[in-house]
Amino acid sequence: MNKKLICGDIGGTKTILQLVEITEGNGQERLIQRYHSADFKTFSEILKDFLNQAGISGQPHVACFAVAGPIVEQQAKLTNLPWQLSSEDLSSEFSIPMVKLLNDFEAVAVAIEHMPSSDLLTLQAGQAHPRAMRVVLGAGTGMGVAWLAWLHDRYHALPTEAGHIDFAPVDSLQIQLLEALHQRLSHVSVERILSGSGLTNIFKFLQENDAENFHSNPIELGEDSGAAITSLALIHHHPVAIQSLELFAEIYGAYAGNLALAGLCRGGVYLAGGIAPKIADVLCSGGFIRAFCAKGRFSALLREIPVHIITNPQAGLSGAQQEAQRLLNRAG
Repeated sequence: MNKKLICGDIGGTKTILQLVEITEGNGQERLIQRYHSADFKTFSEILKDFLNQAGISGQPHVACFAVAGPIVEQQAKLTNLPWQLSSEDLSSEFSIPMVKLLNDFEAVAVAIEHMPSSDLLTLQAGQAHPRAMRVVLGAGTGMGVAWLAWLHDRYHALPTEAGHIDFAPVDSLQIQLLEALHQRLSHVSVERILSGSGLTNIFKFLQENDAENFHSNPIELGEDSGAAITSLALIHHHPVAIQSLELFAEIYGAYAGNLALAGLCRGGVYLAGGIAPKIADVLCSGGFIRAFCAKGRFSALLREIPVHIITNPQAGLSGAQQEAQRLLNRAG
């Protein structure tokens, strides 16, 4: 008998849902739909619309959703949206026997083990150690982080909220950035710098503090204008926007290096999220890896660790699908 599963990647900006039909162990995509998350009051509204569009006979057997926020006892509140999700409530409301919630970066981490090399852009080849720790991090609407640890016969993904640890400046300019943001925000987490709104914070700081490029009519930006700043830099060659991306890349590299040390991630560092692929040329230009490796007595160790950009924008969805199939296999 064919079995149907629903998987999804639920984020503060977008939600992607997918219907997969399993026949003799092989999955075949039947429908995939993208939604603008902020257009809906609840996730249930999106799932109801998706199931109506799918027009399937009978209910799905399994659903697995990657969620941009911490999961506690299979309940989640999105970090950047007022949505609350419960696997038990979703199972009851939509008559789906098995529903599981994953942290979004936990789902990306799950996808890495079977990710083709064509989905990776290598910043530093290094020398990967088999079964060693890995870390996945990524700037997008926020900053997500997950570990991958080898236990028994496979990698297991371990979700974190490491995007909310303190920003650690490494030079005088970054110290000034911290001081400026501290006056406005009090607590300055990594996510306040390494995200779409974080890039906006960097641009505003540099524009206000750069006398040479500061004009009488400064560019006014919204709270999350990362895409606009990237366009200003890469297309219009705006000097403050270029400097903003370069500083962003350096801070990104230093933070990734800190995580690589914290987990001794000889298995590799993987950059996910929506921003890295869009600024790949900036990340490849050298500033990121210099900052990544600038760890004093441990610089040589950092130069041995592989660093990759995940270029597949649906890695989280892929991880949710893999976890859904694992649940289905366990259920028999």
